[in-house]
Amino acid sequence: MTKTIVVTGGNGRVGRGVLAYLNEEGYRTVNLSRGKRDENHSDVYLRTDLVDAGEVYSSLGKSDADAVVHLGTIPTPDETPGYRTYESNAMSSYHVLEAAGALGIETVVLASSFSAIGGGFEPEGITVDYLPLDEHHRLTPSNPYGLGKQTAEIAADGFARRVDDRPRTIISLRFPWVVDDSLARETIVEADRTLDGMRNSDNFHTQRNTLFTYVHMSDAVQLVRLAVEASVRGHERVWVSAPDTSAETPTRELIEDVFPDVEVRDALGDDDYSSLVDTGKADDLFGWEPEWSWRQIE
Repeated sequence: MTKTIVVTGGNGRVGRGVLAYLNEEGYRTVNLSRGKRDENHSDVYLRTDLVDAGEVYSSLGKSDADAVVHLGTIPTPDETPGYRTYESNAMSSYHVLEAAGALGIETVVLASSFSAIGGGFEPEGITVDYLPLDEHHRLTPSNPYGLGKQTAEIAADGFARRVDDRPRTIISLRFPWVVDDSLARETIVEADRTLDGMRNSDNFHTQRNTLFTYVHMSDAVQLVRLAVEASVRGHERVWVSAPDTSAETPTRELIEDVFPDVEVRDALGDDDYSSLVDTGKADDLFGWEPEWSWRQIE
């Protein structure tokens, strides 16, 4: 029997990629999004305000879903008041988790973010205790976007503790910047990605605060599918990253210059460009290993 996967926010760039991939893999898909339909991949489109509990419950009930991939939040905090940004991340996730539990939907995949740790949109420098980062690192967000992501993860912990009316499997995927070939070429390949070059760019603070991470759409959507099919019980947080950094500067040199006082837990070669985020948990839980690197673009 064909599984039905609901994707919230399927109008967005990542949402469209997830819908297209899931359809290719033979799933029936339903897109829950606000406003006018802006994709042609989903089998069903239901206009849904994701911060309205009743609309979320009604749309999920109508969808007859086996799993939910919740991507439908405000993507950046730049154009909304802080409380709206927080509401989008925290309350929409709560509504999805509550409705899924009540309706007997066993799997929810939440789009968390690098911002949950206190990176991304923080005005100050990221707090880093050790590298590479893993799921045990402390979280120190202070901005509305990051606080909303952290709150969503905490809510997922609570739902996982419930005896009844809970999804069996909840996975919070901490996504970095997601690129496709075109975006990677424009912003990485054709830019000066040496440390000096990045320092002279307008967004060096953001790159530093996200530890120069990224992931390609092809790897991201594959991980979403693996999470949807997972037999994991309870709630798991999972870091997501490409296998390397977005910098031309080797990782050892990058750390010595940008994070000189941070403990380094893994041995690094002098010409190693490996990511500053450990994705070993994704491999352990789902057998996922990122494959795509911007360095392969000719």
